[in-house]
Amino acid sequence: MAVTSIELKRLLPGHEPSEDACVDLVRSALGALDGVEHARFEPAGGARFEVRYDPARLSPEELERRALHAGEAARQRYAHQEYRLAGLHCADCADKIATVTGRLEGVIASTASYASEKLHVGFDRSAIGGERIKREVESLGYRVLDDAQVRASAAATDHAHAHGPRAGAALPFRLSNDLASSLLAGLALLVGFALERAGAPLLAWLLPYLAAYLAGGWHATRHAVRAAAKARFDIDVLMVVAALGAASLGAWAEGALLLFLFSLGHALERLAMDRARGAIRALSDLTPKVARVRRAGVERELPVAELRVGDTVIVRPGERVPADGLVVGGTSHVNQAPITGESLPVLKEAGAEAFAGTINGDGALEIRTTKGPEDTTLARVVKAVESAQAAKAPSHRFTDRFQRVLTPVILVVTLLVIALPPLFGAPFAESFRRAMTLLVASSPCALALATPSAVLSGIARAARSGVLIKGGAHLENAGTAQVVVFDKTGTLTRGEPGVTDVVGGGRLSDAEVLRLAAAVETRSAHPLAGAVLRAAAARGLDAGGVSGFVETTGHGASGLVAGRRVLVGNRRLMDAHGAHVPTALEAGATRLEQAGKTVVYVAVGADGAPSQPAAGLAVDGLLAVRDEPRPEAKGAIEALKRLGVKRVVMLTGDNRRVAEALGAELGVDEVRAELLPEEKAAAVTELERAHGRVIMVGDGVNDAPAMVAADVSVAMGGAGSDVALETADVALMADDLSRLPYAVALSRASRRMIVQNLAISLGVIALLVPSSLLGLAGIGVAIVLHESSTLVVVLNALRLLGHRARPGLGGARAAAPARVAPGA
Repeated sequence: MAVTSIELKRLLPGHEPSEDACVDLVRSALGALDGVEHARFEPAGGARFEVRYDPARLSPEELERRALHAGEAARQRYAHQEYRLAGLHCADCADKIATVTGRLEGVIASTASYASEKLHVGFDRSAIGGERIKREVESLGYRVLDDAQVRASAAATDHAHAHGPRAGAALPFRLSNDLASSLLAGLALLVGFALERAGAPLLAWLLPYLAAYLAGGWHATRHAVRAAAKARFDIDVLMVVAALGAASLGAWAEGALLLFLFSLGHALERLAMDRARGAIRALSDLTPKVARVRRAGVERELPVAELRVGDTVIVRPGERVPADGLVVGGTSHVNQAPITGESLPVLKEAGAEAFAGTINGDGALEIRTTKGPEDTTLARVVKAVESAQAAKAPSHRFTDRFQRVLTPVILVVTLLVIALPPLFGAPFAESFRRAMTLLVASSPCALALATPSAVLSGIARAARSGVLIKGGAHLENAGTAQVVVFDKTGTLTRGEPGVTDVVGGGRLSDAEVLRLAAAVETRSAHPLAGAVLRAAAARGLDAGGVSGFVETTGHGASGLVAGRRVLVGNRRLMDAHGAHVPTALEAGATRLEQAGKTVVYVAVGADGAPSQPAAGLAVDGLLAVRDEPRPEAKGAIEALKRLGVKRVVMLTGDNRRVAEALGAELGVDEVRAELLPEEKAAAVTELERAHGRVIMVGDGVNDAPAMVAADVSVAMGGAGSDVALETADVALMADDLSRLPYAVALSRASRRMIVQNLAISLGVIALLVPSSLLGLAGIGVAIVLHESSTLVVVLNALRLLGHRARPGLGGARAAAPARVAPGA
């Protein structure tokens, strides 16, 4: 018997490695072949079919042909379609759409995401068509956008973001229709309440209450009615019926308040999600739209989407690389920070790998593409972010299940209380009164506020301390995290190289070594040159001029300074010019490299052409360059450990030696270096399995997959990229890592408050429900206790506004509002 492996993407191009009908069909077709012992699908390790067969009965060529035929048959029968949605006002809307479309005959899978406003449906073409699915979505009151509408919507959103608050604004605000309706309901409620308490005529205060009902309950009622018509009962139904029940008993204020709070929560949730939806577009924008391609000896510009594997693309200095591939011509330094997180540009020569979205430096490159536009590293980053945004937390799934059970149970019990007692001689009026009392008593106002009130208080308190938390789940989960993972560049470090050491060899002073090096570097565009120039300026050194400048890519530069030849570069440049390195400086260079620093050699000689070797030339000094750690990084890590965090890990795409030296200096428990974005995400997932909840702190696009894979993602607000800030759950607005331990401590306090509030609200419901059924509590008592529990819950949560950090946990400037760095 022989075993062969057939990649899924060869049989089902563009297909996700999942156990669905297409995969099942191909697997069954392979397993039914004469001579095949078994065919097994392996989703991990590249997504492939493992086929064990008898070569004497089935040739490899015939097996290949049959496999391709099976893949084509699967593609013809099954479709996987994506729909862009509009009109979603809450996460429950996405659940309704997925549930209702998933019930349609012929639909094999249906998932909807409120975050990305997308519906993914797999269906059998022989049983149902895409238009039928679209009509089912629209029957629920939502819209399905075509391509032109999607482009118009994206353009409108981009325009609003470009002319509105920046991503780093503490409370990005846009008055949506939902929010306007909710605020109108609140205003009408206040007017009605004031008139009622002032003794105004019935009609005077009833009309404002009716307006509050209409404004606060319009969206919920519209969606509740349409969902109920599809046998989908949810929290919208319960809230609307509870409000109507309150009104039937004359408790107009309570019903209006219920609808106001419910609509306000949805409006604020939608407002927050609008910001997150820009993340995927920001990622996609990193890849240029067109590429310069050489085909058949002719150069022309083509859309990136039309690139093919094997094309040769030309990337000029300063341009972004349009596709993943191998360098086949040219030499240049490329800034790979958007993908790998490396702190310094990387030299790219023939044979080196290049990534789409990275930024070319000082030279032109020719790159032969090795991946299609949909399979680049950056495209995988986009896919990882999109998938993670569509995924739900376990607590969210539990709440969904609880609501699906709670709503029909309450409605059924209410109907039974109305209908059954009269059958046994009880007055109908009394049965109806008890049923309405039950409906008001079981209306989860306090339960609905138990978490949001604590969350809003915690978020407000955090914002006053320079921490922006984008949702309650993140506030709650941060307090239970067992592991904190940091990116290196721009997170634990400042994000730009700086000169840390200047070592003279004795013939020249340290200051003279730095001055001469800076003189040469005035003509260089290399990132290390900027570090040298900044160091010289900080010491007040006048670099002077340079002539005869020559830069050797990947080695360094040389020139004439006041008639003396000066070489500035790495060891290879010194060796190429025959510059001797004294023993003392050799030892110094080794020591600096072991500390994770990049060593720049400086050699000063006699007059002469700087590009020519000169006998007797010796190195006169060393410069050590490193991306320095943030001054608060070590203290933040120590504070996290005092809070009980079990493990602090650093993930980076940077050099292993540099990363390990920095990790040892800061007290990090584990360092994983030279990682690509998907490898960072895999590491986060592994840590979650081994230790529990994980917080990921990052600042760049390359961190996005790892950040969304973590339970809680934290972005550096000032230095972080827009993508990290948009996709992150928490943003440290002042670029201050010392605020992270404070956020964790606040999260723990908030979690305790949520538990207390849930106990209060559930306790009151547990008391009132049987009392209502037994007639022990009338509508007045139910309303008083119900509203009292709501007030207690809110007041309890407001205690978080006075939360103070313990010494050593950051957040000392608690009362001062944080200042957001420009461009955050």
